[in-house]
Amino acid sequence: MALFPKTFTALALAASFAMPLPALALDDAQKKEFGEFIKEYLIQNPEIMLDVQDALQKKQEEARLVKANQVISENSKSIFDAKDDISIGNPKGDVTIVEFFDYNCGYCRHALSDMQTMLKKDKSVRFVLKEFPILGPESVAAHKVSDAFRKLAPEKYEQFHLALLGGEGRADEDSAMEVASSLGVNEKQIRDEMAKSPDTGSVQNAYDLAQKLGISGTPSYVIGNELVQGAVGFDDLEAKVKNMRTCGKTSC
Repeated sequence: MALFPKTFTALALAASFAMPLPALALDDAQKKEFGEFIKEYLIQNPEIMLDVQDALQKKQEEARLVKANQVISENSKSIFDAKDDISIGNPKGDVTIVEFFDYNCGYCRHALSDMQTMLKKDKSVRFVLKEFPILGPESVAAHKVSDAFRKLAPEKYEQFHLALLGGEGRADEDSAMEVASSLGVNEKQIRDEMAKSPDTGSVQNAYDLAQKLGISGTPSYVIGNELVQGAVGFDDLEAKVKNMRTCGKTSC
């Protein structure tokens, strides 16, 4: 599908070099000649397709940002202040970073140090952790344990999060239970809580928001008016936070 707009744009550009005739004014012979001219032009100048691709990607990115900005504005409370999400850092921070993550996401594990560095260097940042299990049944199982742990010991959730996301191997129910037990919440407590209040609301909220925002993977961040997809690194996150303080947007 992406090939059609590329070709169409290239043809339009090539057409600008030909005599401007209304399409309906061309007879069959002229159309054939015109088509052969365009074909020859593209063969002789294949690099134009790269320009077309760049233009298409830029246009799509601009459209994505406009849509995400609108969704963020319309769903601000659900994104930044959902009752089921845990925030770490400064609870009254002047800039909030919301992270959609999966406990089995390798990029999320890599980005864990970015969050830790940010919270260590900047005491005025609030980080909201939004669990978004999309990498299979093991991720969902780990999330259910995490949700029960959060309800039982919210003050220890940050430790749980760091231990499970920073652990070795895939996260699943067993590994999540092990982390919970190491922090003083035993398996029976977790299972009783899971049976008492099975999680549906928080994760469904994350799924719904992700769909509206166009999130295609983890980690994904919401900072101010912007959706940031991927493990962009500490420097990029820090720059966006500084811009939020300077001009109220992630890009000044």
